[in-house]
Amino acid sequence: MSTPTARVFTGLLAFAALLLGACGPGGATAQPPVTAAAAVSTPPPVATGATAHLPPAVVGQAMPSLAPMLQKVTPAVVNISTKTRVQVRDPYFDDPRVRQFFGLPAVPRERVEQSLGSGVIVDAAKGYVLTNNHVVGAADDISVTLQDGRTFKAKRVGSDPQTDVAVVQIPAENLQALPLADSTALRVGDYVVAVGDPFGLGQTVTSGIVSALGRSGLGDGPAGNGGFQNFIQTDASINPGNSGGALVNLRGELVGINTMILSPSGGNVGIGFAIPSNLTHEVMQQLLAHGKVQRGSLGLQTQAITPRIQQLLGLKDADGVVVTDVRDGSAAAQAGLQTGDVLTTLDGKPLRSVQALRNAEGLMPLGSTLTLGVLRDGTTREVRATLQAQKLASVDGADLDPRLRGVRFSELDPALRGQGVAVSAVEPGSRAAASGLHAGDVVVAVGNQRIPSLNTLRGLARAQPRQLVLVVADDDGVRYVLVN
Repeated sequence: MSTPTARVFTGLLAFAALLLGACGPGGATAQPPVTAAAAVSTPPPVATGATAHLPPAVVGQAMPSLAPMLQKVTPAVVNISTKTRVQVRDPYFDDPRVRQFFGLPAVPRERVEQSLGSGVIVDAAKGYVLTNNHVVGAADDISVTLQDGRTFKAKRVGSDPQTDVAVVQIPAENLQALPLADSTALRVGDYVVAVGDPFGLGQTVTSGIVSALGRSGLGDGPAGNGGFQNFIQTDASINPGNSGGALVNLRGELVGINTMILSPSGGNVGIGFAIPSNLTHEVMQQLLAHGKVQRGSLGLQTQAITPRIQQLLGLKDADGVVVTDVRDGSAAAQAGLQTGDVLTTLDGKPLRSVQALRNAEGLMPLGSTLTLGVLRDGTTREVRATLQAQKLASVDGADLDPRLRGVRFSELDPALRGQGVAVSAVEPGSRAAASGLHAGDVVVAVGNQRIPSLNTLRGLARAQPRQLVLVVADDDGVRYVLVN
């Protein structure tokens, strides 16, 4: 006769049959489920040598454990510590006349910021480590600490702010890398495990399930505000310091890079997000090959269909997006798209927002072909367009104003047009550099005149203002830069 305790554990084991198969000896080969009768008559096997031990038996039943799988995963997850030198800005002492009056040097004051994150070794032979751009993107010094305690100075190979993916390299031997899974095979409800270094406590493991797929529109997080998003959502606990760490399946394969949480308090509330492994792999290959990500564009502008636009175009519903501009010679023009067309589907799936189309452009490799459903004059048809390399206009600062010599300005990404002009390069030692202008800044105004485009900047610069005051935006907010 079975005891109440035996009946309880028999029920637990039925629920954990999948875990037993995935996390048994070796963590990769599914084992046949163990019945209560078999467990009573046959003791669990005992591992020898380097083989991981099975968990202890309860009422003759081996309890499921993630430990055998994690023994293979955790050596590939690393701690990343960074130091960033940040220029200290002071509206009083940044004024060159004040510095001259007090006899202060023109050397910018700096402070050093330190931060912690995680990373995943994906190529043991070459020492490549995947992590987040917001962990290492602006860092001046990067150190990587392995699970065995070894620490190495890392070199940043490349980073992509728009997907929040970065690759660093360490000169280390005897590394262990994680294999990458096909993240498109993930399903809502699949078990996943997050590994990282939250709050600098040391390597920590949490588990949960895939809560949702294809999350986007999280504008306040990494890769937000113009970035490309296609997150895996999970309830596996992710906290500050987990960024860049591994999200793995029960076979110990990398399915995502943990990147952010949604929380009113800053702590974990069961809503975490990871970048899918397929996307991180594509970005990594481009960073290794080119040092940056080469993105394609359809060469069109779109907007959501409002009730007013729906009425003007005589549409039955507000599904899709409307084309507002098509650039000459672009992929969209070659496909025959026109202003006023309504795009209803993307690769056979309903197109529900401007962001969805923009994500497709930014996340698919250059040269990919998109199939678009087009509604024009009451008739629906399909067109195919191939993503072409983006061509962004740029200009040397010296051609605008002698005080801007050494600065390179360029148009923003098409999706951000009208919001300013990008500072793509600043030569060290130039007037602009001494005044605090940095590559990556966005000039939104000159004096009190807004700058929506490169053409506007050209026009204002021709006036040669006596005081050249740039209104500049960056990740920390908006500031004034006086260029002498």
